[in-house]
Amino acid sequence: MWSLGWINPEDYSFDCMLQMERFQIRLMLEYLEEDGCAAMAAALKGNPKVAWYFARKCPEEAGKVAELAASAPEGLSPKQVREAETKVLGGFEDFVIYTTPEQMAEKCDFIYGWNRERLYEMCGLEGKTVLDVGSGTGRLAFAAAERAAFVVASEPVDSLREFMRDEIVRKGIRNMRVCDGFCESLPFPDNSFDVVMSGHVVGDRFREEVDELTRITKPGGWLLDVPGDQHFKTGRNEELLADGWEEMAYTGSFGETTYRYRKQVNK
Repeated sequence: MWSLGWINPEDYSFDCMLQMERFQIRLMLEYLEEDGCAAMAAALKGNPKVAWYFARKCPEEAGKVAELAASAPEGLSPKQVREAETKVLGGFEDFVIYTTPEQMAEKCDFIYGWNRERLYEMCGLEGKTVLDVGSGTGRLAFAAAERAAFVVASEPVDSLREFMRDEIVRKGIRNMRVCDGFCESLPFPDNSFDVVMSGHVVGDRFREEVDELTRITKPGGWLLDVPGDQHFKTGRNEELLADGWEEMAYTGSFGETTYRYRKQVNK
């Protein structure tokens, strides 16, 4: 199985699944491969409280949760259950590391390998109101807050929102707030922000997401797609290019090309 290398699954208890959001549970169950189904089944069988939580947090998937748990063999040993747990944890390492956000700056290449100057090169932030969509631990939002008038960090994962709120207090930042929200359904009126940015977010529902980002951006404002530097090769984003976004590529800190994009909103 291909790995991002962000976690060692052995370092995590399967109880971290009790921190998963509804959308994360839905996606995990939707994208299980055949061997992943067997591992998830055994892990849920060996962790009835996680099965209970999944079914109640994500009721539309309750039937699948029950079916998976029932399909696992009886009499699994603790070793067999732990092997299944680590397989599941490793298969969803991006969601798992969100349960320990304090480790992400050290473990995630797109954070520790990235230079905030790469954001500042894309458009002027001074005096602007800025929204960071899918903010994570705030890589872009905290960088923007150093120059912008006001920044909102929108993030659908509670553990990440709370991490950012703690960082705001710890650093004494007065021009940044955190809220819940999905890329395709953001809780803001039309024409709210001068700059709307994201990184590693847009793509699952491309047209719906870009239309929503455009809706809340002021006429003449900027949409920015600002991924972090990573160890592996990434290709051009053909959807953004076809939608009229300008590509701003550079050689990243690990020697691979990082592709950024921007588009000025005219409406």
